[in-house]
Amino acid sequence: MESMTVVLYPSPGIGHLVSMVELGKLIHTHHPLLSILILITPAPFETGSTDKYIKTVSATIPSIMFHHLPTIAIPPDLSSDFVALNFAIPQLYNPIFHNTLVAISEKSTIKAVILDFFTNAAFQVAKSLQLPTYYFYTGGASGLCVFLYMPTINNITSDSIKDQNIYFDIPGVPPIHSSHFPAAVVDKKGTAYENFINTARNMAESSGIITNTFVGFEERAVASLRDGKCISDGLTPPIYFIGPLIAGGNHVDPSENECLKWLNSQPSKSVVFLCFGSLGVFKKEQLKEIAIGLERSEQRFLWVVRDPPPDEENESNSGGGKELDLDAILPEGFLARTADKGLVVKNWAPQPVILGHDSVGGFVSHCGWNSVLEAVAAGVPIVAWPLYAEQKMNRVYLVEEMKVALAVDMSSDGFVTATAVEEKVKELMEGEEGRVVREQILEMSERAKAATEDGGSSRVEFFKLTNSWTAL
Repeated sequence: MESMTVVLYPSPGIGHLVSMVELGKLIHTHHPLLSILILITPAPFETGSTDKYIKTVSATIPSIMFHHLPTIAIPPDLSSDFVALNFAIPQLYNPIFHNTLVAISEKSTIKAVILDFFTNAAFQVAKSLQLPTYYFYTGGASGLCVFLYMPTINNITSDSIKDQNIYFDIPGVPPIHSSHFPAAVVDKKGTAYENFINTARNMAESSGIITNTFVGFEERAVASLRDGKCISDGLTPPIYFIGPLIAGGNHVDPSENECLKWLNSQPSKSVVFLCFGSLGVFKKEQLKEIAIGLERSEQRFLWVVRDPPPDEENESNSGGGKELDLDAILPEGFLARTADKGLVVKNWAPQPVILGHDSVGGFVSHCGWNSVLEAVAAGVPIVAWPLYAEQKMNRVYLVEEMKVALAVDMSSDGFVTATAVEEKVKELMEGEEGRVVREQILEMSERAKAATEDGGSSRVEFFKLTNSWTAL
């Protein structure tokens, strides 16, 4: 029997890698004869716990293989912009990517190459080798509507989005204000702008787009994508809605983890969980406002606090090996006063497991898509507090379209007061608006379970995709 391989090529960074690994797990579970090979590009920036995560996956699922591409010299004049760098690095790696695919092809038949949108530069390489090439869009259908519509926006207006104080009408989603678009796409002269436009165009020409969502969660967006309304100058490729793909917490021992032991002693649905992703960092002033708001809300809470930015001159910053000092960055006496109702943990907590715990009744989140899906799967309502990238748009979808979140009030520069924290947390846990989103997210949780069961919409879409590979 011939050897068959699916090559996955994520961008550097833990968020996109986790989603790609979950896709690899799903493929391997249902098609064990397909070898899964994930290409890892050395990152020129801090990528969180990527190395540790890869080692954990390799140890628990040895059938998923990781191939680390060699380190290459980065030109000194390369943009230091985070998003632009994410696009530029794969471009530099194209010769190595080409040789890697050729080497794999000598030993195995490559059934599919699956790219992250940041590894878009590799599209023409895979296409030149006549390999079926797909994109894994790690966000949802609503975000994909906007992304695929970007070339249309680019064509119909000569102005940059940042220069237009208007709402954009985009098929499949609520009106999106210009201030809610990701910073990387609002300036036509920006270093990453053309990369996004080119990626959207290449996605339209690909063998298909795989999306981490499910039909019952984003029905209007799914319909617009299927009807071809988001691509005005060409045909829409097949789009597969196969989510939610969520990383489990099987490696966490509940008897040893501080958070889980604490949650075990709390009443059902009584705890608000606050966690803002691997890049969610606040200055001390904002951390103090959160603390004051939580204390005033009188709600039980579990809060993950990360180091303040390194440019803040304070002893609390653990840069240089110092231990994060919570007493130095939180209001005086806060930890002691809230000890009977709250737990503050440093830097990391097993989020999927926590959201699935019976004691957790609310989630204050940055609206990263992985976190959104974890909350939906667990049936935990959200207070939406977007920080960067596409998260402001995600807030719009979650609040206005899916109605599974409440939006926290924030200033134009993103600052949130203690009063806003207090009011929104109390509303989520006790208020009438909170009741509506609590009920709605429970409904969405049931839909998520149904979608991933045998015969469910996501499983049907997944097999439509993978059966096309094995039939080749």
